[in-house]
Amino acid sequence: MVGVRVLVVEDERLLADTITVGLRNQAMAVDVVYDGDAALERLAVNDYDVVVLDRDLPRVSGDQVCATLVESGTDTRILMLTAATAVTQRVAGLGLGADDYLTKPFALAELIARIQTLGRRARPAVPPVFERAGIRLDPHRRVVTREGEPVALSRKEFAVLAELLRADGGVVSAEQLLEKAWDEHIDPFTGVVRFTIMMVRRKLGDPPIIETSPGAGYRIP
Repeated sequence: MVGVRVLVVEDERLLADTITVGLRNQAMAVDVVYDGDAALERLAVNDYDVVVLDRDLPRVSGDQVCATLVESGTDTRILMLTAATAVTQRVAGLGLGADDYLTKPFALAELIARIQTLGRRARPAVPPVFERAGIRLDPHRRVVTREGEPVALSRKEFAVLAELLRADGGVVSAEQLLEKAWDEHIDPFTGVVRFTIMMVRRKLGDPPIIETSPGAGYRIP
């Protein structure tokens, strides 16, 4: 789901890394940590649409992380993971303020579907297809056309174009694009946004449609 930023908090590293790869393959921006302390540090400085949170974490428990996040009043959605299968355990997790609950083991496809649902709830409703200035972008089918002609974009190019179209003519800063289309490991000084915008412009063809607002960002008028 393009434009969704996810924090994966899971101490089983193989599982955490498997989830991360699966979500990135769906064009989501994903950060991953392996304990509750690190999760609280990330949540203090980054905005996430969804947190995938294991209940049984070392150092600071998933329950504590959930409670802290709920008390902060954030719009971030919480999907809890646990090996406990008892109904009372699931009810307890939801009672902490989690939005959804999934027991291990689970199918990655189901996890992805639940995150996509929570991601839609974490942000204002958007049209299923974006259309502006002759560009049509379908996030679900991952199809872009300009004046009816197909445009082949990479995952990051697609995510950047989706954010520009989602802004409905408004200016989107480079920082906003980094937050939505990349994860925390990207160096903000690499010029990756500028390069990606250049590639999107080239692939969309003439006349150029993406405007640069000096010192502010980019927009599609």
